[in-house]
Amino acid sequence: RKAQEAGKTPQEFVDEMVQGIQQLWARLHISYDDFIRTTETRHKEIVQKIFRQLLEQGDIYLDEYEGLYCTPCESFWTQRQADNGNCPDCGRPVELVREKSYFFRMSKYVPQLLKYYEEHPDFIQPESRKNEMINNFIKPGLEDLCVSRTTFDWGIPVPNDPEHVIYVWLDALTNYITVLGYGTEDQTTFHKYWPADVHVVGKEIVRFHTIYWPIILMALGLPLPKKVFGHGWLLMKDGKMSKSKGNVIDPNFLINRYGADALRYFLLREIPFGSDGVFTPEAFIQRINSDLANDLGNLLNRTISMIEKYSQNVIPASYEAAGESRGHRVETPSRELRALAEALPQQVEAALEQMEFSAALAQIWQLISRTNKYIDETAPWVLARTESDQPALDSVLYHLAASLRVISILLQPFLPTAAQQIWSQLGLTDRLTWQDAQSFIALAPGGQVTKAQPIFPRLDLKEEITAIDESTKLNEAAAVEPAAAQASQASPVRSSESKPEISIDEFNSVELRVAQVIAVEPVEKADKLLKLQLDLGDEQRQVVSGIAKFYRPEELVGRKVIVVVNLKPVKLRGVLSQGMILAASQGDQLTLATVPDDMPNGAVVK
Repeated sequence: RKAQEAGKTPQEFVDEMVQGIQQLWARLHISYDDFIRTTETRHKEIVQKIFRQLLEQGDIYLDEYEGLYCTPCESFWTQRQADNGNCPDCGRPVELVREKSYFFRMSKYVPQLLKYYEEHPDFIQPESRKNEMINNFIKPGLEDLCVSRTTFDWGIPVPNDPEHVIYVWLDALTNYITVLGYGTEDQTTFHKYWPADVHVVGKEIVRFHTIYWPIILMALGLPLPKKVFGHGWLLMKDGKMSKSKGNVIDPNFLINRYGADALRYFLLREIPFGSDGVFTPEAFIQRINSDLANDLGNLLNRTISMIEKYSQNVIPASYEAAGESRGHRVETPSRELRALAEALPQQVEAALEQMEFSAALAQIWQLISRTNKYIDETAPWVLARTESDQPALDSVLYHLAASLRVISILLQPFLPTAAQQIWSQLGLTDRLTWQDAQSFIALAPGGQVTKAQPIFPRLDLKEEITAIDESTKLNEAAAVEPAAAQASQASPVRSSESKPEISIDEFNSVELRVAQVIAVEPVEKADKLLKLQLDLGDEQRQVVSGIAKFYRPEELVGRKVIVVVNLKPVKLRGVLSQGMILAASQGDQLTLATVPDDMPNGAVVK
């Protein structure tokens, strides 16, 4: 229906949606080993095979369906479940549907499912989701599931009965195993990774993942995932985000203005995972200023500045080397700091295993706060006044750098860009892994520190709230005047800027390659320009790009970009530029063209 309204085929309609999602994930540093779409041949063939097996063993039967259906949620409801004729999930009207359909005998497996719940109490998380499934859907009597439709052909045809298409949940849920090669000649990957350790799903589809999906797997004789975790919703002060309300915050706006790390941090720290959370501009900016700028950013700036001032930019001798000579005034605080840092990785890991991301960050921030307090306790500026206190001063500076190293490793899953920036300022050239956080004294002395711009500048609260509110008003205007907004978005950008057609040979003369950003800094006296150092696999290049308005330097480090490498070098504001990075722009928006992280540096883009 939505595709028809847009004048497109269903495939064209969803292709555009997928592209936007993948681009946003790349900007948020969300990576994946595989990305499956249920329109792919590898999925379709196995779904038909599964349907045929379930039909042959009597788990699927043909009958006629009549009942209430919510099209946006793709959910069937009974009269009892429907809320005054509305969908209990989304609140929109349901419609009466009657058609011949294939059904899955869900009721046959209810005793086996309840027994599994009892034997695996952690299967559904949070706990409240399990109670909801049992009390609202299973105890009242689980109805058989409609698994085919005849009123449209957008789907996978039922084997030997092409009038029907296999309907959503039998099709969609099985992607978890078709992506691993289940049912194919080579099931090596399937046997390696299944059963999954955890499915992470939105709370509105927990029912399908904890009732229908386990029953499908039981019918196939396959093990169930070890855990299903239903996360909550991100709400506005006036309720759920909705295009019709015009209260949607565009994540791209937040990333452009504040960086992906700031957004990741707020969502993971502010909202206990599994619960609903409210986004307010005030809370968002206050988190950035208090936690990221004041606590973490200030700790890094003070540490690098003191090593620069008191140790000639060099991380001094280690704990043991300075230990016997340091004054008693720094001994106890140093011992406490080290003990806290050494105990922290295990505590954070335990929280992550339980998907308690907010708690994990709170624990890391205890070390950040303790390290800031350590500076005040040991007063390096006082130790620097007396030559006899030099060993104690060296020990303090080493402890600060070592703490930051541990902090940065533990923060990497949450703040990948900031972690790399901390490593860069500490002179740590090797990519650090989780295991590297286990040892506090693993930091080698003698490394050269480099002072840089603050990784999280402090923001003006009033100014930023205004900026976020204005971005929301733009969405509201688009909701009030959808026809005008759609016309604006659909109008071809190139209509007044069209360039002459070129031949394929002319296009092939442009050499595009993948490059990774390894360092970025502003160009002096040029507000719009950034100087990027790029790794092209077999060489490194410098490119100057006018993207300073849209990206902060620290946000770009580590990103994979596409570069025109055979462009004649030029000087921009006196700085050599050896190529051009590709970006898409319209109006006040600009987004870099990127590729997945697993694409090697130097790969040719065709």
